[in-house]
Amino acid sequence: MQGLKALRTFLLAAEKRNFAQVARELDTTPASVTRTIAALEEELGVQLFVRTTRQVALTTDGAVYAARIAPAVKALDEARREMQDAHKSDEGRLRINSPMSFGQRVLPQLLSGFRDLYPRIEVEISLTDQFLDMVEADFDLAIRISAPPSDKFTIWRKICEIRRLLVAAPGSPWAGVRHPNELPADACLGYSSESRRETWQLANGGVSLTISAGRAISANNGEVLANVAADGAGVALLPTFIVAEHLRTGRLVPILPDWCPPQLWLTLYYPPYQKLPPRIATFSAFFERHIPALVTSIQ
Repeated sequence: MQGLKALRTFLLAAEKRNFAQVARELDTTPASVTRTIAALEEELGVQLFVRTTRQVALTTDGAVYAARIAPAVKALDEARREMQDAHKSDEGRLRINSPMSFGQRVLPQLLSGFRDLYPRIEVEISLTDQFLDMVEADFDLAIRISAPPSDKFTIWRKICEIRRLLVAAPGSPWAGVRHPNELPADACLGYSSESRRETWQLANGGVSLTISAGRAISANNGEVLANVAADGAGVALLPTFIVAEHLRTGRLVPILPDWCPPQLWLTLYYPPYQKLPPRIATFSAFFERHIPALVTSIQ
């Protein structure tokens, strides 16, 4: 790093045009600055400064050299700062991917509390209902709501289970059905990250069945399906935190309460770190500590 230190000294001297001022800013002596510049000139085989008793001035070669190395030195300094920040538990940038509805309904309160405790961590949130490849995506971690993970190439941490309900508008033909077989295929609204059909798996005691949903209407966002169902256009199978407000206002009612779908997992996903970086571990611990109560209060 001594070579980089010499380049920083040279660039500061090129800016200040005064070795004594450079020495004060670097907390060293003018003689030390002079020796550093002289050694750099000897290494390069060119004169970088013209020196007088009152000031120093860049030579043409010095000006060209300063212009060429300044971006590289700046990039190296930024890389050093980023690496140092990455190993601090309460400072640095944190890029998080989250499902759309979860990010809108649950994350704001959580992030507010997190920022109160860790004001020097910069949080960037990206909302999407698509599953991202954590190896290729530029995120520090992702929040996922899905079936139990089967991905062997990423790290994941189960936080809690997410309940789902079958819901319909109270005045719709499906609000009073007593068996899933009474649901027309066109009335079952499908959720899919690619807006395709969805397979519902329902169980009642020892009896189980599957329903193909989304033949008439499918969407890649739960909020859309909740509103479609609330308008009387069909039945939706959605996490309770999405439909909770509709249930409170009476726009939706639960149906077929004895027929239960498999519960989803709320999971934190990470790229394949050997060890979680400190700031990511800090957020993960905060998330795991506070999110179950937030989800339960909404459900």
